[in-house]
Amino acid sequence: MSANPMERAHAAPRCGAHARTTGAPCRAPAVKDKKRCRLHGGASPGAPTGARNGAYKDGRRTKEAIAQRREGRALLRAMLRLLTEIED
Repeated sequence: MSANPMERAHAAPRCGAHARTTGAPCRAPAVKDKKRCRLHGGASPGAPTGARNGAYKDGRRTKEAIAQRREGRALLRAMLRLLTEIED
């Protein structure tokens, strides 16, 4: 480990955005694995998921619950389709 804590920031890849008027590149460090800095669209991971989100109440709108309801509706549609075929 080096004595200068800013060494990692200086060595980070730079943002690939360019100014419209001058064509000069943005010199800010790019965020994580992205090619843009935080100002040009690099850092936007969104809100935390699940109970870590402050608006989390009952889990009804989680990805898992939504997928489960979607699967249930698809099964119900298939059963109704089968029933209508038997009645005809």
